[in-house]
Amino acid sequence: MPADRDEDTAPGTVIVRETRRGKFQQDITAGAHRLIADEPTRFGGLDSGPGPYDLLLAALGACTSMTVRLYADRKGLPLANVQVRLRHRKIHADDCVDCETKEGMIERIECFIVLEGDLDADQRARLMEIAKRCPVHRTLKSEIDIRTQEEPAG
Repeated sequence: MPADRDEDTAPGTVIVRETRRGKFQQDITAGAHRLIADEPTRFGGLDSGPGPYDLLLAALGACTSMTVRLYADRKGLPLANVQVRLRHRKIHADDCVDCETKEGMIERIECFIVLEGDLDADQRARLMEIAKRCPVHRTLKSEIDIRTQEEPAG
């Protein structure tokens, strides 16, 4: 598939094109949806959209919230609202007691979940367990095989 075919809107396909506005601005097409990615001005971008790590966090946060909501609704739990706040940073491996890597730097994503509603302690604990089972969380925690190859233009 050539990289500039607009008709390719198969589920699971995302097309990213540089806009040539600023150093980093990218136009993203996901099915019928379009958005802009960029870098903050302090890194030389225009700050016209979220950066790549912000988009990664948004995917995890959205999936987590959707998964918790779906479970709560299925089980009839009194969950009024769910909010997910995420942060990404690099930490020293030796600061992570549960990690296999013990040297250098590792990626850390911190996920803070607010569960609003008249939930008891068991329901809250169960929803927090369910949050870790969202598909994006599972993907990020699994072995990922990314295959990058050049594709002919046009």
